[in-house]
Amino acid sequence: MTDDWEAARKTLCETIAQEVRDTARFIGKDALDPKVLAAMARVPRHLFVPARDRRAAYDNRPLPIGEGQTISQPFIVALMTDLSEARPGQRVLDVGRGSGYQAAVLAELGCRVYGIERLQSLCDRAARNLAQAGYGAVRLRCGNGLLGWPEAAPFDAILVAAAWRGRAPAALLAQLRAPGNLVIPLARPGPFGEGQILTRFRKDPDGKVTEQGLLPVAFVPLIGESQL
Repeated sequence: MTDDWEAARKTLCETIAQEVRDTARFIGKDALDPKVLAAMARVPRHLFVPARDRRAAYDNRPLPIGEGQTISQPFIVALMTDLSEARPGQRVLDVGRGSGYQAAVLAELGCRVYGIERLQSLCDRAARNLAQAGYGAVRLRCGNGLLGWPEAAPFDAILVAAAWRGRAPAALLAQLRAPGNLVIPLARPGPFGEGQILTRFRKDPDGKVTEQGLLPVAFVPLIGESQL
């Protein structure tokens, strides 16, 4: 079945593939898992952006979704999904789900998705967006995502869509299955001021955690850090 946006999604996936090649020296690969791109080609991003921005829904850039938050750049969504190594049937935690787009991509892959968002207005909007797009099975919670979802843990993968200062949040690492991957942008000082690096924490089968800094990124900050 096709729709009016199918060609735009195809073009977007071609753009993402090119950006992966352009950033290969940072991310250590020149192509994403084909299943990730196939999921990106099926998820209707236009249903996850405000109506006023729908003409730009398949541009490879972030867009505002209200409350000072954004829907992430599609390239970054695809990259984080690929880095998580999430597989069908696995349990995945999506922290800072915003409008629900990242959760939809994970659900399209066949993952069992748990999404947390602090802002109630975005929680409600994500629930509507996901239901409209056909991903009503995604489990949602409004609350402090940095505390995770203990009763649903352990998770095979955790993705965080906002920048955190310092190391990975301890509660999230504790809820990560071994083996498993936590993908999160970290804000850290550098020679020219603070910058953000997309980082993957990999928990090995023996529970050892290794850190891999990948790509400079720009995310909105996590809300309520001082409360943790």
